Order: sequence, then structure tokens, then C-alpha cells
Amino acid sequence: MGTDLTTSTAVGWEQRPWVADPDHAALPARIAGLDLPLPSDLAAETEEATAAVVRFDAELSHALLGLTGEIAPLDAVLLRTESASSSQIEHITAGARALALATLGERTRPNAALVAANVRAMGAAPRLAAELDEAALLAAHRALMDGQEHARPGAYRDVQGWIGGGAPTPHTAHFVPPHPERLPADMDDLFAYLRRTDVPALVQAAIAHAQFETIHPFADGNGRTGRVLVHAVLHRAGTITRMGVPLSAGLLTDMAGYFDALTAYRDGDPAPIVSRFAQAALAAVGNGRQLVTDLDEVLTGWRERLTARRDAAVWRALAVIIAQPAVTVDHLAQVLGVSRPASQRAVDQLVEVGALQPLNAQRRNRVWLATEVLACLDEFAARAGRRG
Repeated sequence: MGTDLTTSTAVGWEQRPWVADPDHAALPARIAGLDLPLPSDLAAETEEATAAVVRFDAELSHALLGLTGEIAPLDAVLLRTESASSSQIEHITAGARALALATLGERTRPNAALVAANVRAMGAAPRLAAELDEAALLAAHRALMDGQEHARPGAYRDVQGWIGGGAPTPHTAHFVPPHPERLPADMDDLFAYLRRTDVPALVQAAIAHAQFETIHPFADGNGRTGRVLVHAVLHRAGTITRMGVPLSAGLLTDMAGYFDALTAYRDGDPAPIVSRFAQAALAAVGNGRQLVTDLDEVLTGWRERLTARRDAAVWRALAVIIAQPAVTVDHLAQVLGVSRPASQRAVDQLVEVGALQPLNAQRRNRVWLATEVLACLDEFAARAGRRG
């Protein structure tokens, strides 16, 4: 490849002036030619986890059978759960109802709007998977941080940042990423690593994520953008075909282990972050599979109670309310491509079988909730350790 092989991910350090006092900023290791032989047990662990993810991704193609229309409800559900979990890692929480309302465009808590933005950012991951270049990464960050000018959406940071410590200078910080002037070279090295095809996908995703978090190229949104990058790597490799496989929910099962693994990576030992990602993948598959089972039970109950004609709009509406468990009559009419009276009939039929309940008593622009779906999503979050 024309790239010198390296064997360590340990950062170096250089002196930089903060106000009147010198301190240090990280010099991330070059990883474009990283040679990382894994211990046999860790190699087996990553292979097992990768196989589990591939199987789960394939299972999703056959899940929730019997739905009609062109909507892929599980893709939307998993995209939302993954975005919520990724946000929770950054202490941004939103329950399923608040997130559904925010996605519908209803007013809700600010955190729900931030998680909804993460859904949009995760939706940008297919382009990132196709390109794995700077323009695609910046586009994902722009989608995530749109409207938050402090984060310079779609642009690298132009000031020094640091992680933790709670002080106006980095003297007590947990970690000080590289100086802004070093970001172009650091990111070029990362993209060179991402272009390699000789690294197992899950290993490459873990190393790329850890290196991205070490470089910390953005003023805000690094963690969430870095987890979009993970999905892009796995998608490009063919390990997943859906961006919503809930890997961040797997990371939530051991947050202390995740952060300890990032620290170990920066100290020169990448094995813990690879192991943590393998464990997260296995946990994500188990949790995701339970979510699919729960949603299938809900859908079966609705179908058994519905007595409408087989060509009625309500049958197609089932997929809509699984994918978006907060709807209005107008929203449903638009998505289904039917008249407002036809949409109202579908809502009435869904209310009759217990699939929808009104959010409030208002008559105009009333919002309807699929509370059984919301309960499934909140149970998924509870299993992952997310609270909101």
C-alpha cells in the first residue's frame, strides 16, 4: 500500500500554550498502516460477534411479515433506537414518546429534538458508507448539528478543545485532543485507514471509532458522529445492510468499560476497544431480536382484531404507525397517499382495535399514539440501560 506499518496506537504529546501556562496536546499515532495481530481468543470473539450481526441483519428482511406498502418499518424503528442510544452515551436522553413527537414535528423537550437530529445524521450514513471521505463525514456532522452554531456544523473545530475537567483551561482535563492545525493530517491518516480492505470489518470499525474519538475533530457532536462512522464502516463491508442495527445500545450495557477501552487505546493498547465492540455487537443483537419479537406480537394482535376489507388503507397504516408511533390524520394521509377522509377512517379503525390512542382531547390536529409500540421501544431502552 506504500504506507509504513505501525504497531501501536499510543498518542504522543507536544507542548502548547494555554493562556500564560504551557500544557500538552495529543499527537495521535498514525494508523493508516497499523498492523494489529489479535490474540486468538479476541479474534474468535470478533468473528463470533460479526457472524451474529450478519445473521440478525438477514433476519430483519423477513421480520414483521404481512405488512403491505413500501414502508420499511423495522429500518425506521431500529434507526431511531440506535440514534437514541448513541445520544444517551452523551447524556442526551429522550423517551420513545418524546422522540416520536419530535420526529412528527410536535413541540417537545429540547433533548428529543437533539435525538431527532441524530436520526437525521444516522440517515446520512449510507452516503458516508459509499464514500468514506471527508465530504461525506462533514455532511453527517452537518445533519447532526444543524442550527447549533457553536458546533460549526459540517466543519472541523478551529479552536483547541479538551474532554472533562470542568475548568476554563485544559490543565485538569481527562484528555486533550490534538491542536486544530494538526487535524487535516490526522484525518487524512484516518481516511487512509478506512480505505483499507485487509482489516476485519468489526476490528476496523472499533479502531476507526477510537481514533476518531482521539482526534476529536469537531467542536461538538464527536461521539454521535463517530458512531455514525461505525455503521458506515460495517455497511461498506457488507456486514450490515441497515444503518439501525443497535450497536450503540450494546455499548450502553457497559459504559465504564467503553470509556476505559478508549483510554487504553490512547495508551497504546487497542485490544480492549476491539473486545468492547465485539461484546456490544452481541448485546445489540440480543436486544434487537427481542424488540423485533415484541413488535411482531403487537402487530399480530392488531391484525387479528382488524376486520376491514383487504384493500382498505388501514392495512398499510399498520407499517406507518410501527415506524412512526405518533401520527396525525394529515400525516397519515400524506404518507399513504390517500384522502383525508380515508385517513380518518383508518385512524378510527386503528382506535377501535386499540392500536392508536389520542395524545390529548383537542379536536384540531389531534395527535394519535401507538402506545404498545412506544412501550416496546421503552423496554428496549431499559434493557440497554438507557433512561429517559
